Amino acid sequence: MLASIALSAGIGLVLAMPFALREGAEFFLPLTAALVVAIALVPFLEWMERRSVPSPLAALTAVIVFLLVANTALVLIVVPAADWFRLLPERLPKIQNNLAPLIDFYSQLQRFVDETVQMLATGPVAAAQTAAVDAPRSLLQFAATSAPSAIIQMVFALLIIYFFLAGWTKLRRRTINSRESFDGAMAVARVIQNVVDATSAYVLTIATINLCLGLAVAFALWLIGMPSPLMWGGIVALLNFVPYFGPMLAAALLGLGGLMVFDDVWKALLPAALQIGFHLVEANFVTPTILGRRLTMNPLLILVSLTFWGWVWGTPGALLGVPLLIIIQTVVSAAGTPDIAGFLFERGTLTVAPRKENDESRETDVAGS
Repeated sequence: MLASIALSAGIGLVLAMPFALREGAEFFLPLTAALVVAIALVPFLEWMERRSVPSPLAALTAVIVFLLVANTALVLIVVPAADWFRLLPERLPKIQNNLAPLIDFYSQLQRFVDETVQMLATGPVAAAQTAAVDAPRSLLQFAATSAPSAIIQMVFALLIIYFFLAGWTKLRRRTINSRESFDGAMAVARVIQNVVDATSAYVLTIATINLCLGLAVAFALWLIGMPSPLMWGGIVALLNFVPYFGPMLAAALLGLGGLMVFDDVWKALLPAALQIGFHLVEANFVTPTILGRRLTMNPLLILVSLTFWGWVWGTPGALLGVPLLIIIQTVVSAAGTPDIAGFLFERGTLTVAPRKENDESRETDVAGS
């Protein structure tokens, strides 16, 4: 009975949790994102604390550094991207002319391309253009022009990051000291340290690699005369946080941007080709060499995590998919996987022994009589 109740409750919780996370995205998404960012900033916090900086001041410094990085990314990516988005409807004929040599080989696609171009020119792109507003040029302007719910979520996330970092040292000490045994305290300390090390190492290392990749792509695009190279490099760096799908989307966007700028179709596809070349070098040589085997993950688990969190929270969920997978894997590897079969069929859980004893007592009574 106990096993059945526990198993049913566990299955129900697992099935209900994704829908609860999806419906409560306004609360769970900023909370989860803030916790991941805070965990990634813990080494920087501890570095300042070792230099006698008080925890509240160190936490405030870490939040300010994070805001500066986020504001710089917003200025470099969002502002130029808004200008490109406004130019897209009027550049659609040029895109079609650039694709004409390729379409001539596949005449059956002409009707599809015409209908797609017409749909884009008169549909969502035109509607978005008529309703477009000036892109925010800083986080402050973004907050001023956002809906109240977005402002609340952003402030909520920043407060979570600050208070998590400000109380990190005391929280860790209290959690370890609350264990009754020395082995239990050491196990908790090991789990906490492994989660922080793995998450911060992955986020900071991948961020550095993606930054270098974005700068390399931006420099190559600048050499071939592509406008807004820093914006494109920022897009490549940001999308590269999403394994597999991100680089493909970046190549598609660069291909579209090249078709909007250059007159020759082969030169127009050169930005996408450059991004693909840089990504192949990064994914097959640079990242495996730097990360090593310690942070190597199963590609199937990565795809499942990206699909799940992308379904739950969209693009932000896809960006958080790999860090969340690292945290879950680290905790599970330290705590151990539950033995469900042993719990269900362990002796005493399914009461069989008492029946045998009753049968033996009945046989004794019959023999005595």
